Amino acid sequence: QVQLRESGGGSVQAGGSLKLSCSASGQTIYSYHMAWFRQPPGKEREFVAATPWSGDSTYYADSVKGRFTISRDNAMNTVHLQMVSLKPEDTAVYYCAAGEPMNYKIQEEGFLSGYDHWGQGTRVTVSS
Repeated sequence: QVQLRESGGGSVQAGGSLKLSCSASGQTIYSYHMAWFRQPPGKEREFVAATPWSGDSTYYADSVKGRFTISRDNAMNTVHLQMVSLKPEDTAVYYCAAGEPMNYKIQEEGFLSGYDHWGQGTRVTVSS
């Protein structure tokens, strides 16, 4: 079973940038669908970005399109989330998620939900 650990969170002013990393252990991620979610204070967890195991496409929430970029480095068993032009509303705990390649529910739901494994999260705070 794959274990996930996020890093790179912190505090930044609006307009700034952060790069989150998700390091995987226990399994290689090349066959996993990978995604980032976030949970703002007092709100439910929401989808941010995803990349299927094939790595040939990416998906983004409308609120982050053009500002966030998800990428995977299979050789390093790591997934990144580059965030630029950060806004106060991006403040949240960010979670990395992995989906089993045979979990067809993830594909049916457009890679927006249904993931099997989760990290503990890393906090991002954006001040105005």
